Amino acid sequence: MRLAVVGAAGRMGQALIQAIDAVDGAVLAAAVERSGSDAIGRDAGELAGAGHAGIAVTDDPVAAFSAADGLLDFTAPAVSVDFSALSADAGIAHVIGTTGLNAAQDDAIRANAARTPIVKSGNMSLGVNLLAVLVQQAAKALDAADWDIEVVEMHHKHKVDAPSGTAYLLGEAAARGRGVSLSDNSVRVRDGQTGPRPKGTIGFATLRGGSVVGEHSVLLAGEGEMVELTHRALDRSIFARGAVKAALWARGRDPGLYSMLDVLGIS
Repeated sequence: MRLAVVGAAGRMGQALIQAIDAVDGAVLAAAVERSGSDAIGRDAGELAGAGHAGIAVTDDPVAAFSAADGLLDFTAPAVSVDFSALSADAGIAHVIGTTGLNAAQDDAIRANAARTPIVKSGNMSLGVNLLAVLVQQAAKALDAADWDIEVVEMHHKHKVDAPSGTAYLLGEAAARGRGVSLSDNSVRVRDGQTGPRPKGTIGFATLRGGSVVGEHSVLLAGEGEMVELTHRALDRSIFARGAVKAALWARGRDPGLYSMLDVLGIS
């Protein structure tokens, strides 16, 4: 499968190029960076430390997508929305690992998914998506009147959105287990005299620092006991390999908006 990578010079872009090189059935077809980037014209494989690929980084996404069967996209919300329209125009599968999208941006991507298969997830790793299933089951089993849920996440100091997309993914899993809306039951900021915790809420705590790739814990706290479900990412290559797996899965699928749970067959 011929894959294009956008944001090719970034940390995730380089990890994606390395993953394509390592996964059977996938080849790098194009690499895209923003206009003015120092990476334009450089060999994408050499840029990523994967050896000479014979693919020069370009700032022309339309030409890049025309040479590909699928697109791997860990960029920025507005950019991913634009690319979802271009991937639909080109008729190629689009894998989106971008986080921090608002409701209008999610709606725009969903609309473009009516024309091409799009796999979108706040986290592409097998472990995190399995964790989400376990969180949903635990939230369903433990009475909201007696058990409080907190989602705690930590990432490196360069991460720009908070809480993380994975934290939202886990919060949504907890809300599904309880049969409630996360937006109506989440607490994302506590400061000052907040008063006692309202029953049934799902809390978020965000930590940033150092070079932490990603750590997520869901705490279910009852009277006299606590259950903790945790995932630690030790290398961002797990997200890149998951994205390549998602692209291979999406090729030839009917248009639609899919998640990693669909890819992994645990939806």
